Amino acid sequence: MNKKQLAGRVGSKMKITKAKAEKVIDTTLDFISQALVAGEKVRLVGFGNFVVRSRKGRVGRNPQTGAKITIAQSKAPAFVPGVNLKKLVKGK
Repeated sequence: MNKKQLAGRVGSKMKITKAKAEKVIDTTLDFISQALVAGEKVRLVGFGNFVVRSRKGRVGRNPQTGAKITIAQSKAPAFVPGVNLKKLVKGK
């Protein structure tokens, strides 16, 4: 399912236009993104948590030359599914 399809389903369920539903989805995603940039966790009870994980710097190898390279420390967004979501996906 893509964002337009999601907006269509949300719009029909909430009895609003697809365009308004898409704005609501965009706004929600913007707020989640801003919170992650600020280093905050976003907890959606029953669904899951959006977090930022830090990756340590390390030494790697260039696969073509075999030369050692330094891979810098980085941050990456991650999603941790909640218990209810896990149960739904497993079919329990």
